[in-house]
Order: sequence, then structure tokens, then C-alpha cells
Amino acid sequence: MGLDGPVVFVILIVVLLLFGGKKIPELMKGLGKGVKEFKDAQDGKAADDEKPKA
Repeated sequence: MGLDGPVVFVILIVVLLLFGGKKIPELMKGLGKGVKEFKDAQDGKAADDEKPKA
């Protein structure tokens, strides 16, 4: 079960219809943050280590 071109296109259209064009950048930003936090957790880094306290 591979994701061919037409299948990916249909999925993108459905996502666009569900969330609208304005929400998609926010969703991608949140997804990117989540992936980064997951990778940092795998590496043993804490989220507080990256932000210096003033």
C-alpha cells in the first residue's frame, strides 16, 4: 500500500477543505515543534536547556 501521486493529492485536498488555508501554516508550525521536541527527548535534551533564563 504505497502513497501514489493521486492519493497524496486527494489527501492534501481533504486537509485543505477541513482546515482552510489560514490554519495550515499554524498546524505545520505546531507539527514541527512537536517533532523537534520528540527528537530532543530522544537525544536526552530537556526543553529548558535551550532557553537561557534572564
